[in-house]
Amino acid sequence: MNNFAKLGINDNLLKGLAALGFTEPTPVQAQVIPLMLERPIDLVSLAQTGTGKTAAFGLPLIQLTDSGSRQTQGLVLCPTRELCMQVSRDLEGFARHVEGLRILAVYGGASIEPQIKALRKGVQIIVATPGRLNDLINRGMIDFSGVHYVVFDEADEMLQMGFQEELNAILARTPAEKSTLLFSATMSQGVAAIAGRYMKDPVEITIGRRNAGAENVRHDYYMVQARDRYPALKRIVDNCPDIYAIIFCRTRQETNDVANKLIQEGYNADALHGDLSQIQRDQVMKKFRAEKLQLLVATDVAARGLDVNDLTHVINYNLPDDLASYTHRSGRTGRAGRTGISVAIIHLKEKFKIREIEKNLNKKFNQGRIPSGMEICKKQLVSLIDEISAVEVDHERIDPLYAEVAAKFEHLNREDLLKRFVSWEFRRFLDYYKNAPDLNVNDPQPKKPPVKTTRRQTPVKPGARQTPAKLGARQAPAKPEAGQGRRFTRFFLNVGRRQGILPQALIGKINEIPGVGRIDVGKIDIMRNRTLIEADSKYTPKILAAFQQARINGKTVSIEIDKAKGPKRPAGPQHHKG
Repeated sequence: MNNFAKLGINDNLLKGLAALGFTEPTPVQAQVIPLMLERPIDLVSLAQTGTGKTAAFGLPLIQLTDSGSRQTQGLVLCPTRELCMQVSRDLEGFARHVEGLRILAVYGGASIEPQIKALRKGVQIIVATPGRLNDLINRGMIDFSGVHYVVFDEADEMLQMGFQEELNAILARTPAEKSTLLFSATMSQGVAAIAGRYMKDPVEITIGRRNAGAENVRHDYYMVQARDRYPALKRIVDNCPDIYAIIFCRTRQETNDVANKLIQEGYNADALHGDLSQIQRDQVMKKFRAEKLQLLVATDVAARGLDVNDLTHVINYNLPDDLASYTHRSGRTGRAGRTGISVAIIHLKEKFKIREIEKNLNKKFNQGRIPSGMEICKKQLVSLIDEISAVEVDHERIDPLYAEVAAKFEHLNREDLLKRFVSWEFRRFLDYYKNAPDLNVNDPQPKKPPVKTTRRQTPVKPGARQTPAKLGARQAPAKPEAGQGRRFTRFFLNVGRRQGILPQALIGKINEIPGVGRIDVGKIDIMRNRTLIEADSKYTPKILAAFQQARINGKTVSIEIDKAKGPKRPAGPQHHKG
């Protein structure tokens, strides 16, 4: 028996589910579906990617929609074109036996005319990205008067991508009396703000621990010198012959560089980033979903909406600047009941990021050891032998050739034959890893914490927003007198709370500046769309270079000096060391 029937799903939808092979609800489906079918409610559901959220809201949404009416009754908002298309396909699959139901995917990067034409014919459920939907609203093409359900899918990602204003404009057009359903992997401040502003006493359903990562994902990190990041990546990949992974990079340039190096060295890899045309993106993702690519090198934004269930690994070539991005990355493996591994390649100054993720996700990271060349060759050889041993011999085709082949090898004994075979098959590995150095960096023992003393706090001016730099920051000793301490320069960045900026991400970026050690950091003031940060004037050129054209949560960063203020003396114990 299909256990979805016990949740109240009707026969037409059960037929669609049976055709898809769905018989057992996931935990999020078992909790959300009966609630939605029972009564109109506002709901916040926190669950990781891959837990079945689309069916959780999609099945009751379809069942509660009047397919005899041409009015739009349901609206599903998604952060990316890819996720929009995926959700639309899933809903159409569920509703294949529901007569008269029209579902339309509305997204940018495609001609708007066919979407307008479909809307004029009447569509009961719209699945949309905020940007394109807002465009259609401004053209007067959508009537929301009949909307009873609004669903935010991957709400935290939408906010990270800067869609807050579009969401506000869209929701302002929908009726006051409706059910609002919010599905998210994490409960960020932005998600909580949406719940507080647009929802009435929402029911909260949390699958697992709030803001926690997927339960069946193992978290590993490898510590190397920053210059050895790419060689370490290769060894991790080479040590897993059956790897099927996404490698996350911070920038488009880094994504291209890593992918091109891998391709040139014979790996089955490709890149996915924002500089690709939509046709190129679709081609890359089609190959990756079909497992014709083993490694996909991607930025966070480009990989959003990529729905793949069989990933063995997610590799963080660089850790992201915020916790939510790490949660989304790691949640792309270990899906649909499978296990997965999330790998982080870090250098010594980034150890604090691992500790912060451990604390927030309540997950313990395992420190891995970059394997030696000989270990990798052994792993590859065993994998190949297993493959050969499993080959079924086609005697009809091989037997007529066997005598000639055997005659060619008759001068070799068994040991010689095996050694020649291994030497021929593994020339690339054996040559590359000959005299390969140890890439591992020893993790120094933490120093004993200093004795705590009571410190004077610098008062904050009324109305000022002060954000303490917690992560990785160490309070500098109090300066004896103004005039004896270092001079600080004030910098302004064009990103702020709206882009999900955290003080630890800024300090982490400064910590990564090569060859300078620790840099004194002063006040960090994170505002809505910009951030002020004070840092040691001695390193001004390096700080400017580190932030200029960097990307944080999908937004290109620009940085400038607050020339009106110029260098200033630090304010004693208020300051931190980055």
